[in-house]
Amino acid sequence: MGLANLVPGISGGTMLLAAGVYPQFIEGIAEVTTLRFRLPTLLMLATIGGSGLLAILALAGIVKELVIDHRWAMYSLFIGLTLGGVPVVWRLLRPLTAAAVAGALGGLGLMAVMARLQPAGGDAGAGEAGTLMVVLAGVAGASAMILPGISGSYLWLIMGQYLTILTAIEGLKTALLDAGGFAWASVSGPASILVPLGVGIFAGVVGISNLMRLLLAHFKKATLGVLLGLLLGAVLGLWPFQHGARPEPGTIVKGRVMTEELISSLDPKDYPLESFAPSGVRIGASALLVGVGLLVTQGVSFVGRAREE
Repeated sequence: MGLANLVPGISGGTMLLAAGVYPQFIEGIAEVTTLRFRLPTLLMLATIGGSGLLAILALAGIVKELVIDHRWAMYSLFIGLTLGGVPVVWRLLRPLTAAAVAGALGGLGLMAVMARLQPAGGDAGAGEAGTLMVVLAGVAGASAMILPGISGSYLWLIMGQYLTILTAIEGLKTALLDAGGFAWASVSGPASILVPLGVGIFAGVVGISNLMRLLLAHFKKATLGVLLGLLLGAVLGLWPFQHGARPEPGTIVKGRVMTEELISSLDPKDYPLESFAPSGVRIGASALLVGVGLLVTQGVSFVGRAREE
């Protein structure tokens, strides 16, 4: 779940669903938020949450660098990981009903609109977006933990916060592991992003888990249909053949007209994205990575089904 939450397009909830622990997780979150505390529930949530947090701290910097330097390869892998979750939701959805179809079309349409809203490049930046935007990004991140089919990090990408958040996580890890000792100055920068992000995640987990329990209890087919549509629609914003291009003087990036001085100080993660024509070899490699992603998600699903049986 932790790794999935770092990947635009794949949901941590999908991984929980594939592993066969999603219903217990939803019930556990809802149980704790209503102030009912049982040791088995607390142990289950601590195991999932603790291992997920460790994965995020360990891998955020690696994922960020790979996205910046090898975007086409990572997005190809993301597409495969995302599509691999479709059979997981489909198994829960059968037999198909009119409510499920309507929900799927609605979810697909929503993701199509969000793909159109995706910024052409770079992150909005916490200072410019404001604390409220980071809190909202936290709520979006919570959706990745709860909703099988919608990716919080994909929403971060659309909101222009994805690389900013990964940079803050990596900065906090570096500060905590600094051999020179703890220094507040090195922690304050990442904390200005991660504290409001954490507030949003907490609020989102509490609200969405209880909402999901209610919807699955009373509108199961329609809810699963929406989740399926969100999952399929996530692929629309993951076109792999694009890269960050160094802007030219006079272009506008993050609301500023670029000069040579500004361009030289611009972080590569903020370079505008532009599409490129892939070679035949790269198309083949991209297809292979999509297949690898599919196999990974299906492998997790296989383990989950074996566990249930």
